[in-house]
Amino acid sequence: MRIVLCYPVESRHIGQIRAVAPAGAEIVAATQESIPEELFAADVFCGHAKVPVDWDGVVAAGRLRWIQSSAAGMDHCLVPSVIESEIPVTSASGVLADQVAEHTIALLTAWCRSLPVFFRAKQLREFIRRPTRDLTRSTIGIVGFGGVGRRLAEVLRPFKVRILATDMFPMNKPNDVEALWPAERLDDLLPEADFVVLALPLNAMTRGLFDAARLARMKRHAVLANMARGPLVVTSDLVACLKNGLIAGAVMDVTDPEPLAPSSELWDLPNVIFTPHVGGQSAWRIDNMTKCFCENLRRWQAGEPLVNFLTDKRLGFPIRGAGYPLWTDVAEAL
Repeated sequence: MRIVLCYPVESRHIGQIRAVAPAGAEIVAATQESIPEELFAADVFCGHAKVPVDWDGVVAAGRLRWIQSSAAGMDHCLVPSVIESEIPVTSASGVLADQVAEHTIALLTAWCRSLPVFFRAKQLREFIRRPTRDLTRSTIGIVGFGGVGRRLAEVLRPFKVRILATDMFPMNKPNDVEALWPAERLDDLLPEADFVVLALPLNAMTRGLFDAARLARMKRHAVLANMARGPLVVTSDLVACLKNGLIAGAVMDVTDPEPLAPSSELWDLPNVIFTPHVGGQSAWRIDNMTKCFCENLRRWQAGEPLVNFLTDKRLGFPIRGAGYPLWTDVAEAL
């Protein structure tokens, strides 16, 4: 068996994987430059190819037997040929939830407390009190209530907020969430929320979901927080809404395109904060991802249900209640 990795592992992580891999398995730590070629010789792939890959060719070659993504977003590998194939796919949903939730809080509180304004004032040596806003006791709308959305709801508890959420599979509502609605009720959520947080996967149904019409349903003082994928939002429509005061602001860890073009108007808008897709970074990210892969590699060999198994690859995320465990359900026990 040949196991190909494409995430930033260290020798100790390879040692952990070797300890649970089949005897004699070859483990290859590929780079982004080498991964397009290495995938053709892989039985198992764990990682995130950020470069163009001939997935059609990989599928047609017939060797690849399982894909374990090292990212929660699956748009990097779920092309039609992979979706239609018999190759099982598992995601990293929930593995990065702690750090993405923390990053969301950082961006929301920075916007509320006008930190960019005060940072610029510091550079100018201006000691002037300026207006701020409150996150505490506001209404938060979470769009997409998977691993990140649920963890964010937990982290928001001390802010005494009112939380509304939508999800394609609205089940197991936490007590601290006032309402968990089906995805079809998104337009009911938007006029209620002071802050709208996107924690959705990118797929054919969600691409461009937040266009001019949907943004217009938000409150004029509302803030949009995109913590998922840039193409969920139509960038030109967002810029127009921000410039015209239809919404108060936006914070985001993702943009469309990435990297953001130097000519983008988002750079100069004073009511925007963005970071360069770093929400999933943490000191223990690779440790957690390796732990997840090792558990799934053990299950795969034993014929047990895989963690974060995509029962419907078209959706791009594991379905709660579909008979397969989620990482957030098993992580504490490992």
